[in-house]
Amino acid sequence: MRNLLIKEFKLSASFLSYLFILFGLMFFLPGYPVLCGVFFVTLGIFQSFQNARETNDILFSVLLPVAKRDIVKAKYIFVCIIELGGLLIMGAAVALRMTVFANSEVYRTNALMNANCFSLGLAFLIFGLFNSIFVGGFFKTAYKFALPFITYIIVAFLTLGIGEALHYFPGLEALNSFGTDNLALQLLLLASGIVLFLLLTWISMKKSCIKFEKTDL
Repeated sequence: MRNLLIKEFKLSASFLSYLFILFGLMFFLPGYPVLCGVFFVTLGIFQSFQNARETNDILFSVLLPVAKRDIVKAKYIFVCIIELGGLLIMGAAVALRMTVFANSEVYRTNALMNANCFSLGLAFLIFGLFNSIFVGGFFKTAYKFALPFITYIIVAFLTLGIGEALHYFPGLEALNSFGTDNLALQLLLLASGIVLFLLLTWISMKKSCIKFEKTDL
């Protein structure tokens, strides 16, 4: 597994996967849908899958003396590490906006979603959806990824749109809390997002291992 992970990071990965982690900084942008940063991180990961397909990475991996399920697990671990890199930046931005910039006028007058624990929970959810829809969809054939990525884009932006709209509904204003307001609720929503991310990723990886074992390359 260790050697497979080294291959993922040094040979299979696109440089854009690392570069696009920096889109997590979009959580600092006022007047802009901060969750677009999540999409750009996944777009960078998509570039690695495209690069891997063009170089026949999966076929090369299958020819190695390793179990097919380990090839799948290595891909998922690579994806999750890139996502966690983006989440670390997003988390730092959320922490600063909830403390140092909690009373900043530029954020207080922002009509869109505030960068708080709820938005960070949604970021976890969208990454989980990416792992389930795109990565899981890719391993159905271990070659085709256009339809899974288009499906993911539709679902991701629907989730983003719903997240942006929720705090405008009566009784849901607390979802757009500033600073440490409604902190217990925010932490609960963040924990829910983390749990969904873990469940979606784990279920998708298990299914992908089974499907890939049966795939004839």
